[in-house]
Amino acid sequence: MPIKIQSDLPACKTLEKENIFVMTEKRASTQDIRPLKIAIVNLMPTKEVTETQLLRLLGNTPLQIEISLIRMENHESKNTVKDYLDKFYIPSSEIFKRKFDGMIITGAPVEHLEFENVDYWNELCKIMDYAKENVFSTLYVCWGAFAGLYHHYKVQKHPLERKMSGIFMNERCVEGDPLLRGFDDTFPIPQSRHATLKKEDVVKCKDLVLLAESAEAGVTIVKSKDNREIFMTGHLEYDTMTLAEEYYRDTDKGMKVPLPKNYFPTNNVNRMPTSYWRSTAHLFFSNWLNYYVYQATPFNFI
Repeated sequence: MPIKIQSDLPACKTLEKENIFVMTEKRASTQDIRPLKIAIVNLMPTKEVTETQLLRLLGNTPLQIEISLIRMENHESKNTVKDYLDKFYIPSSEIFKRKFDGMIITGAPVEHLEFENVDYWNELCKIMDYAKENVFSTLYVCWGAFAGLYHHYKVQKHPLERKMSGIFMNERCVEGDPLLRGFDDTFPIPQSRHATLKKEDVVKCKDLVLLAESAEAGVTIVKSKDNREIFMTGHLEYDTMTLAEEYYRDTDKGMKVPLPKNYFPTNNVNRMPTSYWRSTAHLFFSNWLNYYVYQATPFNFI
């Protein structure tokens, strides 16, 4: 919870310099309890799986959150029936009538395509542009991160020769950023992608901050300097068996995909993997909701 102190207390400025949120009496007197409004633009084919993974993490905080699931109107889902989408999702055009405290744009299995060749690209660009003004913090995940960085900052994605799959250790590139508060010095992030980012492309953009990188997986977490956009190239939301299910699915199709690294015990696909990124995932989403959405959103934003 935020610290409520008098605005003229000398400790106030010190705590603010350390990026510790301080709530003054003046601001506290204007607050009223309302649920955080979070939109999830779910681009993954297995929508029910993805929404469950994300809701599990979003629900593990003391904050009250109101979720809106968003579907693309100009795309026909091959893996989720229309009745399900009509019942639980709102069409993308509906979000332009609202404002949200936070938004999540998920990954999508379209990395082999140029962005402009994705059938819902123009629709997604309208959502990303809308989010700039009408969403206080947007979290872009995996392909969503590549799409957001390309659209907003012209940062290019680069295809990999082989799929990157597995659990990779990461190190922070800055100190004191609230998004990584409480993280260990090194921390795991699941990766499942066919593209990557070049560090030099990110660091040369004056509006971006590189937060974390991996010796094996490269750039993993980036944010905009105004904290309104977070980009994560991995999948902290993944369940224990998600990478295994992807591997089995691809090999059953006859595809030559690498064994997920640092995942199956002794690299034996017959041994049950265990999650060692779950605590990192909960902390990441909790920090995003707390420091970049709840504590930062103006009282009258919605």
